[in-house]
Amino acid sequence: MEKVGIVGYCQIKPSMDLQMDRYEAAFKAVRGALDSANLKRKDLTSVVSSTNDFYDGRTISNCFTVDPSGSYLKDETKVEMDGAYAVLYGMMRVLSGNHKLVAVWGGSMASCFPYESTTLLSTDPTFERPTELVNVMTAGAFQMRAYMQKFDVKAEDIAKVAVKNRKNAAKNDFALPESQNAKITVKDVLAAETLSSPVTELMYARPCDGAACILLAPEQQALKIREDPVWITGVGHSQEQYYLGERDLSKSLSMENAAKMAFKMAKIKDPQKDIDVAEIFEHFAHEEPIFSEAIGLCEPGKGTSLSTEINGEIPINPSGGATSGNVLCATGLVRLIEAAKQLRGEAKNHQVAGAKRAIASGQFGFSAQNSILYILEGGKK
Repeated sequence: MEKVGIVGYCQIKPSMDLQMDRYEAAFKAVRGALDSANLKRKDLTSVVSSTNDFYDGRTISNCFTVDPSGSYLKDETKVEMDGAYAVLYGMMRVLSGNHKLVAVWGGSMASCFPYESTTLLSTDPTFERPTELVNVMTAGAFQMRAYMQKFDVKAEDIAKVAVKNRKNAAKNDFALPESQNAKITVKDVLAAETLSSPVTELMYARPCDGAACILLAPEQQALKIREDPVWITGVGHSQEQYYLGERDLSKSLSMENAAKMAFKMAKIKDPQKDIDVAEIFEHFAHEEPIFSEAIGLCEPGKGTSLSTEINGEIPINPSGGATSGNVLCATGLVRLIEAAKQLRGEAKNHQVAGAKRAIASGQFGFSAQNSILYILEGGKK
């Protein structure tokens, strides 16, 4: 099967109040990605957007972004999930043989809508929605509590993950300013406002404004565009049951299944040895160790003991992860961009030395009901 290469990308620096509208952000993201590959709009054959009607506040919201995203008179479509899923859709378009260059962009303006309240529309309308007891915060708290109780993990252990990611974000030029804190301590994280016990505000990846874009091309076309594309060598995705009570929240079955699928495609048998860097989409700090275990980077219950710093045994989220900027519908897309930067040696202050193979993930639904994982490899084919 022909490979799919990432030949260009662009991310808009996230903000809690971006001083541009969603159309300008979409334009700058797609235009920036094309510029990074020295391409023009006429080179595009398809555009896949990742936006959400609930977040945009109107139906068929992508019809308003056709012009700014460069998809006028192009083959255009939309995915209403995290941007990492839109990349899968873009890959399928490339592999169909019908498209030579696909732009995948995503973004949202969290400053313009109440995200946490909006997600209540995805809960059971009869039993859950009227009480509002099941929501993003409580689902995250159930997940953290389940993990702590099963593996005897302390809140301090989770706080250390939050500290690491915020310190990493301080080294990332594209991180949300509010997420950057080189002097943060475990005590600061634990003393922050409680969102839903035991989750505190500094353990949460706060939604923000922004946009991002990736360009995908089939193997031969990718090599014509640049000598060293970043290759997508594996991808896997999986979904669990909806009801939280039917799931073991101390682990992530969706990520475990997604990882098995991706590793099989990429012919990886030992992820602990074969993966150089990981960019994992975590809504909450505790999800990083849960996902690390599900992926197979360590044994169950040992996620908080991993050496995951930039110069650690297995660097995880050197960019700061979703904590550095949770742009809804683009967070997983940014994880792919950050992983690609690592493989191309473009990560600057948060660069992992010698990175040749990376993983990047996305998620959707309460407590990562649905997960997707990519394997990326750098260098010339």
